[in-house]
Amino acid sequence: MSQEPNTYSALGEVGAVSEKRSLWQRLMLDLRKAPMTARFGMIVILGYIILAVFAPILSPYGEAEVFPEPYAAWSAEHVFGTDQIGRDIFSRMIFGARNTVGIAVATTLLAFIIGGSLGLAAAINQSWLDQFLSRAVDVLMAIPSLIFALVLLSIFGSTVTNLILIIAVLDSTRVFRLTRAVSLNVVVMDYVEAARLRGEGLWWIMRREILPNIMPPLIAEFGLRFCFVFLTIAALSFLGVGIQPPTADWGSMVRENASLIMFAQYDIKAGLTPLLPAAAIALLTVAINFVVDWFLHKTSGLRDEQ
Repeated sequence: MSQEPNTYSALGEVGAVSEKRSLWQRLMLDLRKAPMTARFGMIVILGYIILAVFAPILSPYGEAEVFPEPYAAWSAEHVFGTDQIGRDIFSRMIFGARNTVGIAVATTLLAFIIGGSLGLAAAINQSWLDQFLSRAVDVLMAIPSLIFALVLLSIFGSTVTNLILIIAVLDSTRVFRLTRAVSLNVVVMDYVEAARLRGEGLWWIMRREILPNIMPPLIAEFGLRFCFVFLTIAALSFLGVGIQPPTADWGSMVRENASLIMFAQYDIKAGLTPLLPAAAIALLTVAINFVVDWFLHKTSGLRDEQ
């Protein structure tokens, strides 16, 4: 009798290990079955994450370190040359991954927190709250986001905090519409009604009953929304109201080195310099879309034809 608890404990540990192994095996199986485009996208995203996290270690020079020669040619000392005031472009490209991608992730998360919470609340409480939020969202969506962001940043100032808050609020309108639409199909289910009859609160129902059942489309939307936020930040920086110098940002780097395109006929490398941050933006956008497309196909229940 004294050995029974130990026996049950051992069996429980074996079951836990087996479950962990099965989860890991399923993950590896999914990755092996993933198409080449999805694998390529994952590798690119992982590379950008490494650059963003280890930027100070991987960068040969400081983010705002200035050298005597502006617009220096590509060399062993400066792999991609220097910009208009003598900063190393290769180093700023690496730091740009941290700044541009990091701000885009923070903005997208905030947009989902705002839009997702309000969308769930509107779907559950289909009364004056739903009407008020829906009409407010319609008004915000009627105004072009880029123009609205330009106006607000001009009024409140182009700080990183203002940039994140303004873009997050504007993009939360799209998240609100999607969350409300997919939640309306779940709130009519019997288990949601049973939770209401038990006296569960609004936030408990949102967190425990509805949110787990709408996660696949929200995860896919997070990837797509990140791309839009990423491109919006780059566009605002290109226009001069986004991330401000000396902070490295790929959008502002395109604007700062755009004049080098005119010298492409004399030095092809100089002409390619402003295209490097633009290519970094495009590559990450394509990679995320590859992964999102695969995830949507996987969660849709469709199967590849043999």
